[in-house]
Amino acid sequence: MDNFLNFTLSPYFPLMIFRFVILMVTTWLIVDRLYFKRSKRRDFYFSFMLMSVAIFFLVYFMIFVLEDLKAKTSIGIGIGLFGIFSIMRYRTDAMPVREMTYMFLIIALSVVNAIANSVSIVELLATNALMFGSIWLWEIRLKQPPSKLVQYDRIELIVPERREELMADLTQRLGLRILDVEIGSVDFLRDMAMLKVFYESDHGNLSVNDMLKLEKDDLQAFN
Repeated sequence: MDNFLNFTLSPYFPLMIFRFVILMVTTWLIVDRLYFKRSKRRDFYFSFMLMSVAIFFLVYFMIFVLEDLKAKTSIGIGIGLFGIFSIMRYRTDAMPVREMTYMFLIIALSVVNAIANSVSIVELLATNALMFGSIWLWEIRLKQPPSKLVQYDRIELIVPERREELMADLTQRLGLRILDVEIGSVDFLRDMAMLKVFYESDHGNLSVNDMLKLEKDDLQAFN
C-alpha cells in the first residue's frame, strides 16, 4: 500500500525513458524505412510498433521487480520471455517468412533494450545502430522485386516449353513488365494454377502474402 501511494520517481526513471526513446527511434527506422517502404503492409506496421512497446515495458518492469525481491533469475526470466514471444504466431492469418523475421528482430531489440542494465549508453546505441545497419545492408543486397499472387486459368502455358507465351500473356493481362514467374500449386480439376509474379514497379511490394500453395478453403472459393 505504501508503494502504491508513493509518488516519488525512481532514480531509474530517466534511464528507462531514454532507453525507451532509443528503442522507439530504432524500431521506427526499421519498420518505417526498411519494412514498410517495400511491403506497404499497414497491419504489420501497427503490430510491430505496439509489440515493441509492450515487450519493452513487460520485460523491464519484471526484471526490476525481481531485483527488488533479490532474485537472481531476472535475466533468465527475460530470456524466457524472449523465447515465448519469438515462437508466438498469429492464429488468424498465416504470416510470411519476411514478416516473421521482422517480428523476431523487433522482439530481440525490445528485450535487449529492456534488460541492458549494466550496459553503457554508448554500447546500447552501438547495438541498436548495428542491428539497424545489418537489416539495411541485407535489404539492399538481397533486394527482391515486388510480387503478387495470381490465380491463373491457362494452365497449358505453365510448362517450361511455353514459358515465353506465359510471360507475354501475363504482361498483356496485368499491364505490368513481368520479370519472373514462380509456379505454385496446380488444380487440373478446375484448370487453375497459383502463380507468383515478379514485376517491375516503383510502388513497392503490394502482395498480400508469399504463399505458393492453395489451401483447401481457397480451392473451395473457386467452385
